[in-house]
Amino acid sequence: MRLMHDSEPPAEESRPGQVPGQPGAAGQPQLGGQPGQPQPGGQPGQPQLGGQPGSPAVPWPDEMIRLIDHVAERVQAAGGARLHRQERAEPRWPVSAAVVVAIVLQWLLSPKLSLQPRFLLPALEGALLVGLSAANPVRIERLSGPIRAASVALILLITAANGASAGLLIKAIVTSELHVAPNRAPIALLASGAAIWGTNVIAFALWYWEFDRGGPVHRLQGTRPYPDLLFPQMTVPELTPRGWGPRFVDYLYMSFTNATAFSPTDVMPLARWAKLTMLVQSAVSLALGALVIARAVNILH
Repeated sequence: MRLMHDSEPPAEESRPGQVPGQPGAAGQPQLGGQPGQPQPGGQPGQPQLGGQPGSPAVPWPDEMIRLIDHVAERVQAAGGARLHRQERAEPRWPVSAAVVVAIVLQWLLSPKLSLQPRFLLPALEGALLVGLSAANPVRIERLSGPIRAASVALILLITAANGASAGLLIKAIVTSELHVAPNRAPIALLASGAAIWGTNVIAFALWYWEFDRGGPVHRLQGTRPYPDLLFPQMTVPELTPRGWGPRFVDYLYMSFTNATAFSPTDVMPLARWAKLTMLVQSAVSLALGALVIARAVNILH
């Protein structure tokens, strides 16, 4: 009998914090009942999100935030393209009419205020206008490298001719060499100043119209959703007809108000080139208007 008791395994001693009959370290009961059984809350090798010591870091929140931001930017850009995309191509005749008015105003200036030979620049401008009208006779919906180059060349010629006339007028005012009869000097001075000022408004309107969001064809296609010039209709889409887009008349009005107020009014420049262009136009209009009016008043007195 003594030998039989000696062959039995010794009873396992109970440790503090351990349930009798369950294996494990002191104070750490195993929930599965068997060694190596997976713990509740996940499978072996799965990251634990409870912040337990030794659990691997979870990188997906940063990736998801970047992905959501990217998708939001794309959706916003696509919405802007739909909002500011014109439904119909812009008609040609308002632009052509403005160019014809600018050519006539240049031709009516005194020969002393025009570049020589006097007919050269108006003839070149007329030839470019005819070519552009032939490319897009009714609506402006075709774009190519030669068409864009001809359009920019036309605007550049009008601007250069008008800038030269403004410089010659300012020189004549400063040196008191108006080359007109004294009794007709105030009228001739005001008429010349008004013609140059009006051509300046048309020239800068053409610049704004040609380069805002890449030009009329790009505005029609909606390839550039972010505008260079912010019109009031773009800020209140609920009050704007569907498919609205700025046309040449809008740019002409903007150029007129910028030349008279010497600062932006209802249309805000967003791009740097637009800000610098409006700065130059305001400076030219201010200098021309102040000198012409001051000289005319001085002659009258």
